[in-house]
Amino acid sequence: MASSAAPLTDPSTSPSKPPVAIVCVGMAGSGKTTFTHRLVSHLHNRAAAATPPTAPPYVLNLDPAVRSVPFESNIDIRDSVNYKEVMKQYNLGPNGGILTSLNLFATKVDQVMGILEKRCLPQPQAPATTAHAPPSPASTDPVPDHIILDTPGQIEVFVWSASGSILLSALSTAFPTVLAYIIDTPRTTQNTATFMSNMLYAVSILYKTRLPMILVFNKTDVKDETEAVGWMRDFESFQAAVREEEEGEREGGIGGGGGYMGGLLNSMSLVLEEFYAHLSVVGVSAATGDGIEEFLEAVEGKREEFDKEFRPGMDDRKAELKKEREQADLGRMMGDLGVSSKAKGTGKYEKRPSPKHEIEEAETVSEAEELEEERRREREDGDGWVERDEDEPVGGENDEEEGGKEGLQARYAQALGKSGGAADMASEYIRRTQG
Repeated sequence: MASSAAPLTDPSTSPSKPPVAIVCVGMAGSGKTTFTHRLVSHLHNRAAAATPPTAPPYVLNLDPAVRSVPFESNIDIRDSVNYKEVMKQYNLGPNGGILTSLNLFATKVDQVMGILEKRCLPQPQAPATTAHAPPSPASTDPVPDHIILDTPGQIEVFVWSASGSILLSALSTAFPTVLAYIIDTPRTTQNTATFMSNMLYAVSILYKTRLPMILVFNKTDVKDETEAVGWMRDFESFQAAVREEEEGEREGGIGGGGGYMGGLLNSMSLVLEEFYAHLSVVGVSAATGDGIEEFLEAVEGKREEFDKEFRPGMDDRKAELKKEREQADLGRMMGDLGVSSKAKGTGKYEKRPSPKHEIEEAETVSEAEELEEERRREREDGDGWVERDEDEPVGGENDEEEGGKEGLQARYAQALGKSGGAADMASEYIRRTQG
């Protein structure tokens, strides 16, 4: 009994902070899946060796075209979307099929987030069912410290496609999210143009997603990351490498004695100097496992950066989304109430008593002042009551038919507020009820 009660007081089984989501992105062939496999294996071994054992990482596979993955995934896009059927039905090629599959999967992002929040967040204490019954204790099941996502090599998913933005936005609103940009070190350091192309992709993804990023120079068992990191930290060494290539001294470089490319690369190295300063750089070998611990340390540093710099912006976006949803709900509600204005006695058929008539019916001056004050408060609160100007001419039946909708639309826009969304919803409501 004592051993079974011990985990209740162990803080390792009830972490106070949510797990961090690691999204592995990069070019095709950079070793993303192999890196994900090594990272998942390392975290599984760490969880099993902990005392008491902790939860293993929660893994998602977002590559719809992969035949098999070397790790066990908790959520797999292939269970929801048939990549070959998407290609066949939409008459697409391989790249278009992958993008469309991710777009279809993004429509289920609310279900995915529901599963992640249930499996990866500490469950709150349940309230008491009766006045004398104690509240149910919070769940003592350990939750994972990491959520790992493996993505396809079609990097344009996260550069301009909508599905990447939807998935990352939903993920970052619930969990601290870090991007791991995987780079093929031997291929990237073959020449400065390939290196600069990789850096431009990285900066594009960084500014598209607005999330913390770690540059992971993979395959360091073939060639270490020293040269690439030197090009990032010291632009003079990069410019020296460009000059060597211009002189034809490096095989596979620009060669041929210069041209516009050398000047362009030198300019880009100066432009990206500020970008390099805000990146964490780690050298990793997915084949041997070297550098995985350093990578996890960098992830923890980016978690703190996310909470300090990115979380406030996320909270503002959540508030904006909530406001948009409320406006959309209001529009649907007004559409559901689309019955005849004549039957309801609203719109141009509304019989509104004159304010002076209400005051004349008051028996005392104090009652009249109270009625007038109440009417003033209602107008300030924006409850939809709008007084007609006493000097406004009352047209005939034809004038009312022609200008009734426009005048009513203006009054609804004024009553619902100055926001364009409310005025548009009022216009839609009028169109339905007066049509």
